[in-house]
Amino acid sequence: MDNGIARVTLSKPDGIVTGIEYNGIDNLLEVLNEEVNRGYWDLVWGGSGTAGGFDVIKGTNFEVIMKNEEQIELSFTRKWDPSLEGKAVPLNIDKRFVMLRGSSGFYTYAIYEHLKEWPAFSLAETRIAFKLRKDKFHYMAVTDDRQRFMPLPDDRLPDRGQALAYPEAVLLVNPVEPQFKGEVDDKYQYSCENKDITVHGWICTEQPSVGFWLITPSHEYRTGGPQKQNLTSHVGPTSLAVFMSAHYSGEDLVPKFTEGEAWKKVFGPVFVYLNSSTDDENDPLWLWQDAKSQMNVETESWPYSFPASDDYVKAEQRGNVVGRLLVQDRYVDTDFIAANRGYVGLAVPGAAGSWQRECKEYQFWTRTDEEGFFYISGIRPGQYNLYAWVPGFIGDYKYDDIITITSGCYIYMEDLVYQPRRNGETLWEIGFPDRSAAEFYVPDPNPKYINNLYKNHPDRFRQYGLWERYAELYPDKDLVYVVGSSDYRKDWFYAQVTRRKDSKTYQGTTWQIKFELENIDKSQSYTLRVAIASATFSELQIRVNDATASPLFTSGLIGRDNSIARHGIHGLYWLFNVEVAGSKLVEGENTLFLTQPRSTSPFQGIMYDYIRFEAPS
Repeated sequence: MDNGIARVTLSKPDGIVTGIEYNGIDNLLEVLNEEVNRGYWDLVWGGSGTAGGFDVIKGTNFEVIMKNEEQIELSFTRKWDPSLEGKAVPLNIDKRFVMLRGSSGFYTYAIYEHLKEWPAFSLAETRIAFKLRKDKFHYMAVTDDRQRFMPLPDDRLPDRGQALAYPEAVLLVNPVEPQFKGEVDDKYQYSCENKDITVHGWICTEQPSVGFWLITPSHEYRTGGPQKQNLTSHVGPTSLAVFMSAHYSGEDLVPKFTEGEAWKKVFGPVFVYLNSSTDDENDPLWLWQDAKSQMNVETESWPYSFPASDDYVKAEQRGNVVGRLLVQDRYVDTDFIAANRGYVGLAVPGAAGSWQRECKEYQFWTRTDEEGFFYISGIRPGQYNLYAWVPGFIGDYKYDDIITITSGCYIYMEDLVYQPRRNGETLWEIGFPDRSAAEFYVPDPNPKYINNLYKNHPDRFRQYGLWERYAELYPDKDLVYVVGSSDYRKDWFYAQVTRRKDSKTYQGTTWQIKFELENIDKSQSYTLRVAIASATFSELQIRVNDATASPLFTSGLIGRDNSIARHGIHGLYWLFNVEVAGSKLVEGENTLFLTQPRSTSPFQGIMYDYIRFEAPS
């Protein structure tokens, strides 16, 4: 495909991007790699009774869908039939590549289809990957404050790097470029939430300066909602567009399709944007600003008008929802409270909060303004529930009635009122309810394991090995938090992790919250609300005033987020509401014991979002 600006070479009928020629560089992709390992769609699948595995998607049939003065669209399809059972994922896959006149780059999207008579399977991951030339692209940009010159992939090899607690994390001991010596490289340090994965990529800073960018104009086809975290770009140099993954969530975000279940979904389009700087623009980092501007152009153009597939729903066929979200919490304000910067979205019908584990269909999200008003546009026809959550308030909102979106509709909702769970006034609280542990104490990293990008950075939690600092701060006794004198920003460790006893064994931990009470109503129940931002193969046991008693509450085994190891500050959200009989409380000092007993790994643990103790109603 060639429009005079860029020339893209694809293998036929595989549909692998083998070359991208642009601005005098004959190939932006890694010419040292095999052609199949340059630019490709892939997936990870499992079948009923079969292992499945990693699959670079290769087409078996090639077709020119459209070719005129304005547009080229190519299709690379792979059909499934029963002779492939156990050998290939039971999907029909149609990969599309589009180039437009005057466009500096190209688009790609794909249609996946499972027919109801086909066998069951699971789909753990699907994405697009581009491997760029390591001799050209050295500067990576993910967000405004997360960009830097990056090590080479060679620096991760055994003669130059030392593998750490898991293969993705490598200490650079003898890098090609000495300035990287002593740093940790780990692709998970560059993960982002879906809502923030809009544009990312790489810059070749030598003249002529060239930028390679992946632009995602919509998140409707990504699973797990706006807070779901995914990989972006990392050492390779590699750039990814991840649509579906179990990262920071575990099995809950792996869709399982049954025999008899028909499914079809369009992933993308995403835009591969190429830019370059002129001789007058000495700062190659200008290319990042230009890429952000192009991202805004693409976002404003969504839904696109050009995809030729009938499965891609055009703007005029989509619907819109307008409304206002208010919060009612009589212990905060006697009047309604505008849901300032709340998250409002449409997803398939389910229970309140089910959207964060929904991983098969489309989701459409926006944020409210300061007055609580919201506008969701470009919604595919279908039946949905409206969901919401609001920073500063616990729990999830769901509008009970099904919302049916039809072609061209505008639905005006009445004022929606979210009433978060509440029994009585707040006696004390720890943290801020925003589904993250970022407000708690995140320690300095071990000086041996630094990523210089995150020195004095808001995302200090992305440093490697922070979980090990807990045992250094609390070598013998666990954390004790005293309501009224402790400060959660300094005295509440960001994760309740295990304590390392020796090189191979760990022990569970019990944190204490001490608080004073007077005039206790012994005949009534008090309420403890515990919002959890992440859990990894862990269990929360709660006891009151007796550390040896049977637990008042236990969560049982919860969570597979792995957010502690992967430098996330949250995973999936949990909210537990625990009744505490007044008879269990005493006048004066009381103690809550929070125990996480499971202890076979350094990465087991809980990140708290917010804890509140309420008086009786």
